[in-house]
Amino acid sequence: MSPSPRRPAGVTVLTCGDPAGIGPELAARVWANLGAALPFAWIGDPRHLPAGTPVAPIGTPAEAAEAARHGLPVIALPFPEPARPGRPSVANAAGVVAALDRAVDLVLAGQAEALCTAPISKQVVAEGAGFAFPGHTEYLAHRAGGPPVAMMLVGGGLRTVPVTVHIALAEVPARLTAERIESTIRVTAAALRQDFAIAAPRIAVAGLNPHAGEGGLMGQEERRVIAPVLERLAAEGLAVSGPHPADTLFHPAARAGYHAAVCMYHDQALIPVKTIDFAGGVNVTLGLPFVRTSPDHGTAFDIAGTGRADPASLTAALRLAAEMAARRSARA
Repeated sequence: MSPSPRRPAGVTVLTCGDPAGIGPELAARVWANLGAALPFAWIGDPRHLPAGTPVAPIGTPAEAAEAARHGLPVIALPFPEPARPGRPSVANAAGVVAALDRAVDLVLAGQAEALCTAPISKQVVAEGAGFAFPGHTEYLAHRAGGPPVAMMLVGGGLRTVPVTVHIALAEVPARLTAERIESTIRVTAAALRQDFAIAAPRIAVAGLNPHAGEGGLMGQEERRVIAPVLERLAAEGLAVSGPHPADTLFHPAARAGYHAAVCMYHDQALIPVKTIDFAGGVNVTLGLPFVRTSPDHGTAFDIAGTGRADPASLTAALRLAAEMAARRSARA
């Protein structure tokens, strides 16, 4: 595993994402709304920003705080083609990956305190740059040396963590191994302590089947796989509960009983967060040696360049990145 980064420089680096999507315009809008109150360094081609965006060129993230008083701090990375909103180009795919690599290099070197990633098109980077990873999460784990990681969704006071992510629903039962469930819970507990300053985290774990299997009448995964893991972790002193029926796990009274909910599959975790806080949800990668957040939306090619994109999720992602990094720094 790569060593943990040195003491950070106090700034988040933000990747450009796919330049044909809403990433560049959202970066410009967040800077226009917040300026130096939430400094970040944008990595990308300045030509891809909306016309008229004040640009403050910088060489290192450390310059961003001062530069943000005058314009959007930009670490320039030339791309082959201009951006055409809503019309992604495979010619720019290598630039998208290069921006991500530059950002990772900066956080690993301790020149930035956190990484925030704008959305990419997995199809475009696969076709144009040979990007062989399902998404940011897997690639960042690879760059960090392969630590166990998990994806957390944060929004509306709720935190959820899926055990399985981007796979077909039919494949989920076979992927729900005891080892995978245990790893996800352990990574979640460690992150709640380190990144959210929760000394004694309480974790609720959802079942896979309706009514959490109804004692085996509606499925055996709860009894055979999930419950034994929870019993073992509880015996170690970890405050885990479940498996709970997912349909009663997310109402307000239930949410008051835990700090995070570990779910068995993608939609079980994402639907409650997006229902409670669709515009302001944040995607966090747990388990990395650096902080990484992302807005909880995609490239939105259909509205790119129209001015209709909502900056709330990116703003929340940048704020959360700064908060998490400050907590890590305080613990260090």
